[in-house]
Amino acid sequence: MTLLNLLNVRKQYNHKIILDNANFHIQKGERIAIIGKNGSGKSTLLGLLAGVLEADAGERVVSKNLQILTLQQSLNFPPNFSVAQVIEEGLNDLKAAHTRLSAIQQTLQSCADSILEEYANLSNFIDEHNAWDLESLVSEVIENFGLHEFRDRLATSLSGGEQKKIALCRLFLTSADLLILDEPTNHLDTEMVGFLESFLKKSKLSIVFVSHDRYFIENIATRVVEVENAKLENYDGGYISYLAQKEEKLRALCKIHQNLLKTLKREEEWLRRGVQARVKRNEGRKNRLLSLREEAKTNPSIINKMRLEIQRQKKHFNRSEGKNAKKCLFEIENLSKDMYGKTLLKDFSIRILQGEKIAVVGKNGSGKSTFLKLLLGKITPSGGVIKRGNIRIGYFDQHLDILDDSKDLFETFCPNGGDSIEVRGKSMHIFGYLKNFLFPKEFLNKKIGFLSGGEKKRVALALLFTKEVDVLLLDEPTNDLDIATISIVEEYLSEFNGALIFVSHDRYFVDKLASKLLVYGENASLSESYTSYSEYLELDFYLKELHSLEQESVKNTTKPHTQTKPVNSKKTTKLSYKESLLLENLPDEITTLEKQIACINDDLSKPEVYKTKGISTLAEQLCQLQSALDSKLMLYFELQEKQENLQK
Repeated sequence: MTLLNLLNVRKQYNHKIILDNANFHIQKGERIAIIGKNGSGKSTLLGLLAGVLEADAGERVVSKNLQILTLQQSLNFPPNFSVAQVIEEGLNDLKAAHTRLSAIQQTLQSCADSILEEYANLSNFIDEHNAWDLESLVSEVIENFGLHEFRDRLATSLSGGEQKKIALCRLFLTSADLLILDEPTNHLDTEMVGFLESFLKKSKLSIVFVSHDRYFIENIATRVVEVENAKLENYDGGYISYLAQKEEKLRALCKIHQNLLKTLKREEEWLRRGVQARVKRNEGRKNRLLSLREEAKTNPSIINKMRLEIQRQKKHFNRSEGKNAKKCLFEIENLSKDMYGKTLLKDFSIRILQGEKIAVVGKNGSGKSTFLKLLLGKITPSGGVIKRGNIRIGYFDQHLDILDDSKDLFETFCPNGGDSIEVRGKSMHIFGYLKNFLFPKEFLNKKIGFLSGGEKKRVALALLFTKEVDVLLLDEPTNDLDIATISIVEEYLSEFNGALIFVSHDRYFVDKLASKLLVYGENASLSESYTSYSEYLELDFYLKELHSLEQESVKNTTKPHTQTKPVNSKKTTKLSYKESLLLENLPDEITTLEKQIACINDDLSKPEVYKTKGISTLAEQLCQLQSALDSKLMLYFELQEKQENLQK
């Protein structure tokens, strides 16, 4: 069933044609991602679909009684409404349906066919919106969007970002046929984005959305529409499918697209490999959870063993290699920071070395930006010390302090005159350099103050990459950027020889760049992890599932029979000296075995190596190392479990 059509639509602003003879259709149940460069017309297309903009030519055809909801840019909440009241306001149609359904149920036995038809329609309406339990629905979105502590606060008293979350919550609870969303994941932390993905996939709504979050597009979209050169191109499937189809299309064109083809191919292979691995891991974990449900009934300790294994995977037992081999940029000891009566960081120690690429991740408000400012020296610690080497630091913040609105691009990049700049030891014409960041020649004389938010970010990043620095500190560098620009930024940062420390909620961006994570947890803790960000989040989700399974197991388990202990028996409260020594040394031994296994796997992937060393010899070594690793892992889990039990 077609919900909405745009037929031969044309839209023009001044002399710029945004859409020319464009056609667009939305089928019921579709989830369509709109992508394209900044300024290509994505938001204009959303406005035409929503009916808030008029086309210069063409036709907009809408199915009868179609209800469309959009995420408004300007938010106007009733002044006396609490957060919960604003969100519940979105349930008015569903509440009315529940009330009417209840009234019909009371007279159901003596009702006419028309009443039975109305009853069926109301039931379908509630079922379609998954809204039989309205109270739970409200509680779920409030909890998952991190608004629980604001539930009874006046909505108008909250910050702009928090008000956007409220509007998003209300949007998802309001009955509609079509949702139109412009960058719905902006300013949401990763946990909230995960909930948003789950919510949208469970709903039966049709959705059209603009996003630069490539994992979000891959997970949500059933179709991708690219706005390019005032035309609309359709690609079936998610982001991986788009890359493959785009590559095939460009291959048929002339050779000027060869560089873009190579980029697309690399991107597709990287993403496909990661997604396939994630699907395989998730399938394995799902099967393990299913088998655990039965096993836990007779052996509850198995859950604890599994938890220890997952926690080990989250840390990966990696160590900073060669402490003296690389220049130390920051040496941090027992760092703490309190702000506005809240502890943001407590007793954190780390050495940050030359060349490391570190992502700082965690929930909104946890203190990620504060950590960067502590490294920069913009704010002082409440406790501990930060020792900085003799280093040059480049800093990118969300306020774009590096830019001056009164200057044009020439003045910004060539403050001393001329038209050339130095980039990584090479002299480049300013246009040649800025062309890499998708700026046309006519932008060179534009004042910074007249640029859009996304364009300003591009200028700030391009300017930062011209600086000679030892370390880059970046705070949410991908917000408001299009996918094409983010890919350019990723390429520059991957080739950057210095250290990179950045804050981001963009899972794809973090996965591609970070070799290490600093993860904000509970109680103002900051911990290191060497897993990819996607896998870390999957493991975190798995831990929550294990916790739920444990709670379920406790409920279903009868109280154990108490046994009388010998009167003179002494309770052991700690491991023996030998066991403690083993527990301390096992992580390093496990890491060594993992590296040896990785080396042999690498040898087995190279014909020139395994032909020399002998494939059977390598396979036998691999088998022995894997067996040793399994034994040490099992011993480690047993000692960890024993230590935890003794401390209870």
